[in-house]
Amino acid sequence: MTMSSIMLFSCNSSKQKANEEPKVEFKYMLEQFADIKIMRYQVPGWDSLTLKQKELVYYLSEAAKAGRDIIFDQNFKYNLSIRKTLEAIVETYSGDKNSEEYKKFIVYTKRVWFSNGIHHHYSSEKFIPDFSKEYFASLVRNSDIARLPLVGIENPEKLIEKLTPIMFDPGIFPKKVSLDASKDLIKNSATNFYDNVTEKEAENFYNLMKNPKDSEPISYGLNSKLVKENGKLIEKTYKVGGMYGKAIEQIVMWLEKAENVAENEKQKLSIRKLITYYQTGNLKDWDAYNVNWVSDMESHIDFVNGFIEVYEDPIGLKATWESVVNFKDIEATKRAQIISSSAQWFEDNSPVDSRFKKKEVKGVSAKVITVAQLGGDCYPATPIGINLPNADWIRKEYGSKSVTMENITYAYDQAALGNGFMEEFAASIEEIEMAKKYGSLSSNLHTDLHECLGHGSGQLLPNTSPDALKNYSSALEETRADLFALYYMMDKKMLELKLFPSMDVAKTEYNSYIRNGLMTQLTRIDLGKNIEQAHMRNRQLIANWCVENGKKENVIEKVIKNGKTYVKINDFEKLRTLFGKLLAEVQRIKSEGDYNAGKLLVENYGVKVDPIIHKEVKERYAKLNLAPYGGFINPNFIPIVKDGKITDVEIEYPRDYTNQMMEYGKKYSFLPTIN
Repeated sequence: MTMSSIMLFSCNSSKQKANEEPKVEFKYMLEQFADIKIMRYQVPGWDSLTLKQKELVYYLSEAAKAGRDIIFDQNFKYNLSIRKTLEAIVETYSGDKNSEEYKKFIVYTKRVWFSNGIHHHYSSEKFIPDFSKEYFASLVRNSDIARLPLVGIENPEKLIEKLTPIMFDPGIFPKKVSLDASKDLIKNSATNFYDNVTEKEAENFYNLMKNPKDSEPISYGLNSKLVKENGKLIEKTYKVGGMYGKAIEQIVMWLEKAENVAENEKQKLSIRKLITYYQTGNLKDWDAYNVNWVSDMESHIDFVNGFIEVYEDPIGLKATWESVVNFKDIEATKRAQIISSSAQWFEDNSPVDSRFKKKEVKGVSAKVITVAQLGGDCYPATPIGINLPNADWIRKEYGSKSVTMENITYAYDQAALGNGFMEEFAASIEEIEMAKKYGSLSSNLHTDLHECLGHGSGQLLPNTSPDALKNYSSALEETRADLFALYYMMDKKMLELKLFPSMDVAKTEYNSYIRNGLMTQLTRIDLGKNIEQAHMRNRQLIANWCVENGKKENVIEKVIKNGKTYVKINDFEKLRTLFGKLLAEVQRIKSEGDYNAGKLLVENYGVKVDPIIHKEVKERYAKLNLAPYGGFINPNFIPIVKDGKITDVEIEYPRDYTNQMMEYGKKYSFLPTIN
C-alpha cells in the first residue's frame, strides 16, 4: 500500500469496522515492558474482500492460531508447563494483585508470552524472574489447583519443586540456541529438537540420508525431533497421529474448511497438498506442496503455514512452526512487480562470479501484502518480509515468492513517530531530514530487493550440499540477501525503473544500515555479551567488513561530537563497490559450501562487540526510555452466522495484550505438558 492509502480507524471501541469513518487516530503503540513494546497493526482493504475471501481469511487465521502450542514446545520442552502455570496464576491467584512483587510477576509472564518461552526471542538467553523463588511458591499455592498443569505431578509442591530451578537458576538451560562452535552445539542449546543426542551423532544421522547427486534433495530432519532411545537414534515426526498430532489435527480441520472456500483450483490444490503433508509427515509431500504453492500467482489471499525456518536449530536442520495469513496490496505490489520483472537483469549484472549465477531466473514473484494474522514463530514478533520456499532446488527450477509486509512496517513507523531515536544517533541534520523524507520508502525497497532478488539469486555448484555451512548458514544467507539489496539500491537501474526519485533514497538506506550495523542494534545486546542472532550478526558483519576494507580511502568514519560517537559515510559510491566485493565472496562461500571461509567471516566481523561503543550506545539509548524490540497483537475475525451460514466476517482490533494471551491460552491449547 502507499502510505496515503491507509485509513486511520477509530479507537473509541475495541471493535471497529474497517469502513467506518475515523473519529480519533488509530493507536498503534499499546504498552511497553522490559525491553519490549506491544503494538497493533491495521488490515486496510478488509471491506474490499468478498464474503468468500473473508471466510477464507477467517479459516486460515484459525489454522494460524491452532499451532501456537507447537512453537512453545519446540523452543524448550518445559515451556508449556511454565506457561500454563503462569496463566493459572494470572486467572486464579487469590492474593494481592496490586503488590510490587505481583507486578514483577506479570512482567515476567508477558515476557514468556512474547518470546514463546522462557528464553529471549532474539538473544536466546534465559531471562530470570525479578521476583523471588519464595514468592513464586506462594503464587502457586494460592492459585486454583484445578487450573495448574499437574498431569504426571502429585501436587502443587512437586510442581514448584520442578519448575523453580528451571526458571530461576541461570546455569540451567541458559541459552535456547548456542552458536559457540567450540562446544557441542546441541548439548549447549535448550531447544527441543533433540533429546540425548550429540551434535556429531545428529550430523552423521542425516548425512547418511543425503545423496550428493540428488537433483531434488529432501530437507531431511525439517519436521521431526531426533531422540536416542535404547542406544538407537529415532525420529519423531510432526504429523497427524505423531508428535504434535493434537495441534496438527486442529490445523488440518481449519485447512479443510479453507479448502472448501478456496479462490481457485490452484489454491485449492495447494491447501490439499499441505493437508496431505500434515497427515503423512512425508517431506516429499512438503516439496510437492511448495512447488504448487510457489506457482500460484493468481490468488488474492495467500498464507504461510508449516515447519519452515531453521534459525532456532543450532545446526540449521530442524524448522520451527509458523504462519502468516495475508492478501495482496494491489497498488503497492506494482512496485514489487517492477523489481521482479527485471530479475534476470539483476542476476546477469550481479558482481558475483558467473559460475554462481543462474543462467535462467525462473518464477520470481514479488508482492506487497496486507498481513491479516500472525501465528507460531511469527507472533508476536514478526519479520517484515518473507521469501519462500527455502529449498534451493525449488528456487532454481520453479522460483520463489517474495513478500513485503507493508502494513506491518507502517505500524512500526507510526509507533516510532517522535520518539527521539533518529535525533540521538544520526550524524547530521541532513541525515535526519533524509530519513524523515525517504526512510519508509528506502526501507521497503531494501526489503523488496532482499526478499525478492537477494534470497532468490545465485546457485549452488553441483554436488554442494545446501547444509554445508551448518551453524553459520543462516547468518551468511541473510548477509548475502542484504548485500544484494544494498548493492542495487544505488544502481542507476533503480532510477530507470522509476522506483524512487533520486539517489538520496539509496543514501538514506546506506546511512541507516551502517549506523545500525555499527551502533544502534547494540541497544539489543546486554553489556559484555557477543552477538548471537543471525540477522544481527549479518548486519554487523557487513558494516565492520566495509569499515576495515574501506579504511585506506576513509569510506566510513566514526566522528565524535560533544562527546558522542556518530557514523559518517564519506563516499557512497565506494561503499557500494565494497558491498559488491563482499557479495561476490559470500556468494562464492555459499555456492562452494566453503564452511571454513564462512566461519572466519562471521566470527571475525559479526560476533564480537566493541565494549566502549557498546557502553556508550546503551547509555544514550537508556535516556530515551524506549524498548528495542517490538511485536503485535492480532486483530480478531468474528464470523456472523445466520441460519447456519456465515453471512459476514467482522474485524475487531483488540487493545489488551494480556487478554489476547489469556484467550489464546484457553482456546488454542491442544498439547500436553511435559513434566
